[in-house]
Amino acid sequence: MNMQSVIGVDLGGTNVRTGAIREGRILKHFTESISANADAEIIIHELIDAIEHVFQPDCAGIGIGVPGVVEQTRGIIYDIENIPSWKEVPLREIVEQRFHVPVAINNDANCFALGEASFGKGQAYRNFVGVTLGTGIGTGIIINRQLYSGVNCGAGELGILPYIEHDYEYYCGGQFFEHVHHVSGKAMFEAALRDDADAKKIFDEYGGHLGNALWVIVAAFAPELIVLGGSISQAFPFFQQAIWSRLAAYPFRPSVKNLVIEPTNTPNIALLGAAALCEAGKQ
Repeated sequence: MNMQSVIGVDLGGTNVRTGAIREGRILKHFTESISANADAEIIIHELIDAIEHVFQPDCAGIGIGVPGVVEQTRGIIYDIENIPSWKEVPLREIVEQRFHVPVAINNDANCFALGEASFGKGQAYRNFVGVTLGTGIGTGIIINRQLYSGVNCGAGELGILPYIEHDYEYYCGGQFFEHVHHVSGKAMFEAALRDDADAKKIFDEYGGHLGNALWVIVAAFAPELIVLGGSISQAFPFFQQAIWSRLAAYPFRPSVKNLVIEPTNTPNIALLGAAALCEAGKQ
């Protein structure tokens, strides 16, 4: 990244976070709630406003991570998670016309992986997979130090694969705690920190499901590293043993013998990853 600043944008289902970034350092950041159920134009205005709060005169580009499908050639967003009105939004054109700088857009899980590759634990590896554990599960793939997005940023959509009675999204994200055990993941994490036996048992069960999901990742990509992000990754100490217990049965031992599985330790990695989209060859 050159000495000019770039803007990173992390659009979620409830808020939008923006940051002005130079050489991996966040100069200024801003967070604003969005009207998720409002008309598309209202949410676009809120996103533009959040960018304006951090925009710098030397800005060289804007990178945007979104929880949905992206047609990268034209920068069109389809079917954003938790924003019903965003069925088809030409976001690149809208933002470029407003700020007059190049705009790059990608899936939020891909931005997480790219952020790790550029600024986090992924810097030490050529081939790794980033997995975000939030409401659902997202996957970003780095092959030979390059982000692989696939058609319409659809590569690595592990969450939609059928699994037990639903799919991996149901059992490996926050839905597991809410729908299977009727509790919040945050409450279970706090209870586990208090050494609550029931909470630890639930996380052990969760780790078994996630271990099965990571089994699929190992089979598909045989990565050197799997780095976990998202809110649930904070509870990694409570489910890591269950993950490895599951992977211990993997039939091709060389694929898991030296595999590293760790949570991210880079704050604001989503903003950094979105900003990294602006680098040449990373869009």
